[in-house]
Amino acid sequence: MDYRINLAKRMLFNKKGSLIGAVLAVTIGILVIHVNFVIFQGLFDAIVRDISDYRNGDVLITDEEDFIDKSDLSLVNWFERIPYVEAATPRLSSTASINMTKFGKLHEETRVPVVGVDPMRDIRASSVHETVTEGQFVFSRNSIVLGSNVARDLGGAQVGDNVQVLIVDRFGQDKIKRFIVTGIAKSPGGQGFDYSVVMHIDTLRDLMNRPGDTGSIMVKLNDRSKALEVKNFFLASFPNDDFLAETIEESAEQQLAGFRSGIAMINMIGYFGMMSSAFAIVTIQMMLVNGKTREIGVMRSIGAKRKDILIIFIFQGMIIGAIGAGVGTAAGLGYTFYAKETKMSFNNSLPLEVSYDWGKITQTALTSFSLAIIASLYPSYRATKLLPVEAMRTV
Repeated sequence: MDYRINLAKRMLFNKKGSLIGAVLAVTIGILVIHVNFVIFQGLFDAIVRDISDYRNGDVLITDEEDFIDKSDLSLVNWFERIPYVEAATPRLSSTASINMTKFGKLHEETRVPVVGVDPMRDIRASSVHETVTEGQFVFSRNSIVLGSNVARDLGGAQVGDNVQVLIVDRFGQDKIKRFIVTGIAKSPGGQGFDYSVVMHIDTLRDLMNRPGDTGSIMVKLNDRSKALEVKNFFLASFPNDDFLAETIEESAEQQLAGFRSGIAMINMIGYFGMMSSAFAIVTIQMMLVNGKTREIGVMRSIGAKRKDILIIFIFQGMIIGAIGAGVGTAAGLGYTFYAKETKMSFNNSLPLEVSYDWGKITQTALTSFSLAIIASLYPSYRATKLLPVEAMRTV
């Protein structure tokens, strides 16, 4: 077996140009898949990360029919007794009309999403406060944080300006209140509250005429893998209430479903690219067979069997596959490391959430190695069909 491996290496490395071409074909195929994964899976994971950090938490508690009427303080305290829970906070949502007079001109925005937060708890359970690029987060019942797009549409609202907010309460009555803008929120990729406004939850309850009601409880875990366990424990502990508990995958399913299909399609395109590298290997191996016709004839004439010739060229495919898979995987890991360390983003948009998926990395390397071997089967078979006398006549 050793002499066939040595012959395969010698024949292959004597044609360094062909070897480099074949290895590059495999390398590029693997690198394309790694780049696709880093960009598209990284973007998907970044969206999940920001939905979790800004809006839904790792577990989201709502009421199946209406608002949560159980004390938000008792629910938060219940969650925070669980070792896996880092923090929990209540949220309440509505829509409002907002107007502001700027330089003598009235600017008005309608149907603006409003989020009511408990400032002290929210900064522990979410990252919304970190998106406040000007001023500071909500700190009193008269303060309001405007999303950057809302501030722009109100004629360029700034910290310190006064805005008037109109909300229709539960009885259909208009409730109007003036606020001082204490902050402007802007998040990369607009996944935060750029199109919304944030105020104190108690103020929003007063405006909606819903004292004590809560829209949702956002739960942040110190170990996200325990989300399903926490969800099931909560539902089992409150069996007679109409609570709906969802993990981030469940609460954001509608937003993420289309993106998953896009990732699957992009991955398929990447594997088709890898298959094209197999055709390059077939071509290069056929060139090696044609270039080594005389040597094949000599080996056959001194007693080498067809099986030996077949094994030699299959070994060549294995060498190409092994080197190509190694170089391609190393290049892919290098790109992944760069993207992760630099928190890669495009045009200052959403920073990618890059991770090392060792299962996919191994699968890609093994697939490319297998394709290289499969691609060498036909050229190997052609080499075995050469008759010794005819092969030795070939110049």
